[in-house]
Amino acid sequence: MFPDHWSFFFIHIALASFIVCMLSGVFLMFFYDPSVETVTYQGPYEPLRGVETSRAFTSTMELSFEVRGGLLMRQLHSWSASLMIAALILQILRVFFTAEFRKPREIAWIALFGCLMTAMMAGLTGHFLPDDMLSGSSLAVLDGVLKAIPVIGTTLSSLFFQGSFPSGAIATVYPMHVLILPALIALFGLVIAFQTFRHKPTQFPLPGRSENNVVGKSLAPATVKRFGLMLMVSGILFLIAATVTINPIWTYGPADPGNASAGGGALWFVAFLDGAQRLVPPGWEIVLSGYTLTLAILVPVAVCGLFFVAAILYPFIESWISADKRDHHLLVRPRNAPARTGIGIAAIVFYAVLWIAAGSDVIALHFSLSNEDVILALQVSLFLGPIVGFSIARRICLGLQRKDKEIALHGFETGRIVRLPSGEYQEIHAPVDEFQRWELVNYESPSPLHPRPDESGRIRIRERVRAFFSRRFFEDRVVPPSPDEVRELRGHSSAEPQATESSENPRTDGSPVRDDTARRSGGADLTL
Repeated sequence: MFPDHWSFFFIHIALASFIVCMLSGVFLMFFYDPSVETVTYQGPYEPLRGVETSRAFTSTMELSFEVRGGLLMRQLHSWSASLMIAALILQILRVFFTAEFRKPREIAWIALFGCLMTAMMAGLTGHFLPDDMLSGSSLAVLDGVLKAIPVIGTTLSSLFFQGSFPSGAIATVYPMHVLILPALIALFGLVIAFQTFRHKPTQFPLPGRSENNVVGKSLAPATVKRFGLMLMVSGILFLIAATVTINPIWTYGPADPGNASAGGGALWFVAFLDGAQRLVPPGWEIVLSGYTLTLAILVPVAVCGLFFVAAILYPFIESWISADKRDHHLLVRPRNAPARTGIGIAAIVFYAVLWIAAGSDVIALHFSLSNEDVILALQVSLFLGPIVGFSIARRICLGLQRKDKEIALHGFETGRIVRLPSGEYQEIHAPVDEFQRWELVNYESPSPLHPRPDESGRIRIRERVRAFFSRRFFEDRVVPPSPDEVRELRGHSSAEPQATESSENPRTDGSPVRDDTARRSGGADLTL
């Protein structure tokens, strides 16, 4: 059985994009020449005719202008790679905010990140292969990052470029791009699929669903539906590739180590690395024992690396803080985990600030601002933005939980006000059926842990740290109403006197009573 929900299809969009990317890549392999031999371009593109270029650049130009369908395949390859990475990012966000990463799916969470990072590396290595001006600029940045690593930096740069900058990089990245990285992506995908079938699919909590069953469609109709989605994604990719230009290398020209394209920037999925380097104060370096530590490069790379490491280890961190070792097969509404949702929003804000910083010069140019002022604003946002995002997201989640509890206990507000025989005015609430009430209040609300002494009666530092973070996670919470509370309130509501005058009857002062009927709008069950 396979549960049905629109958010479950992100991974299938990524799979369809991967298949299209692989098939188009096989086509491109027949025409691309990974050689740095210098030749004179004599193709149909007049502005570059007679210019000395590498065989890699010339073969890419021939593929774009002389091979039938070549430009379509190039653009299809690029667009499908971008869509695959975007779908993987959305899948990671969906898994995080619905707590699908919890035991026993930690391995699938790690494999999902491995798939994303490998796809990013595949996209980056593919960006180097045309040997155009943008790829040459990217290689220059990569060379600087490698050489900034203490002790072994120059050796790593020499190995990567095979002693010849920048042309030697193509011989290194080509086998990685066409063999190693696609194989790793497929391997991580198989791990995710194996974990899904081994531990059964997850599902959102609804009446009739539990940790021990799966409610959804059987294998055959679910497979047909997903196959149809993948065909639709493939068709949309072909349509985009046929109408929207991406990576027009003929406008950039061949790579030149001494030049760079004006307005050129990093690929969108690695732009956060470029943005992190721009936010570091200039001239930030330390000389130790004759070695120069270029912190302006090392710190951004280290911060971004720690960000991904923390994200990968988050399931184990939360499990330790909550002391929850149970298996979970039901997902969680983001509003019912305020601390986790706040952390996710804080991470998104942190990533977004770095991503925006990659275009700081373009922002300053278009809005007629000083680049230094834009950088300063982004530096402040990098530290304050995640804190503000966490606080706002957590308060919103708590407010939504309180609203759900109120609806479960008292019903939906209708906006109708009636006058009782005693002269008292009351608002009429629409009753909530059992299924709606179950959806609103059927969730866990863990209480903070208290430090436990060991056999000798001492409270270890580890337990104190766990209790500290547990309070930060679970101190602000909304406890769902118990069945006894619900029954008591239902009994009280049934004993209330009925209204004797409609809301249209006038008040004693002659003014009419407002009668606005509010309607509850339906929505998907993946809401805050």
